[in-house]
Amino acid sequence: MPTRSSRPRNAAATREAILTSAVRNFARAGYDGVGVREIAGDAGVTAMLVNRYFGSKEQLFAEAVEASFAAPTFVAEQPQFSARETAAALVARSAPDGDELAPFLIMLRSVSNPRSAEIVVDAIERHVGRRLARQLSGPGRQLRSDVVLSVISGVLLMRRVVGTRALNSRDADGLTDVLEAVFDAIATAPPG
Repeated sequence: MPTRSSRPRNAAATREAILTSAVRNFARAGYDGVGVREIAGDAGVTAMLVNRYFGSKEQLFAEAVEASFAAPTFVAEQPQFSARETAAALVARSAPDGDELAPFLIMLRSVSNPRSAEIVVDAIERHVGRRLARQLSGPGRQLRSDVVLSVISGVLLMRRVVGTRALNSRDADGLTDVLEAVFDAIATAPPG
């Protein structure tokens, strides 16, 4: 007799439901804060089915991170870095009523575990880090890329997690202008 949480047999839909649940739960509680059973229950499947599709919690985490970090969020896919576009995207997406920011929350809440931190760093480097480094020119572009990413992370932390008043004031244009100047200074900084 089917239970309330049983799903029709559709491997692709079941796998996607598990992955969606994993992203949501890892963003909420981090790698160490959620178990496979909780992810499975949220997806309407059993823990055994999660392991059948993903092999282990670590592999599920790696795929959840991959799904979260692959799509361009703040740094668009384009040939040249745009300080203005990056600043505007950051301000819009980090607003208190903005997106849920799963990639950032997964990173923030999972880096205390050394293995999950490695998985997050690898995804950042392969996706946004590589994309951004390609857009910057000259020597030291990897360092400058990491500094831009550090500013993005700091703004996300201070606006969405800490909720500082100045960064969450109604002056989004002013914040965009300041961030554009910061990103432009980093992008054009002489090699160290």
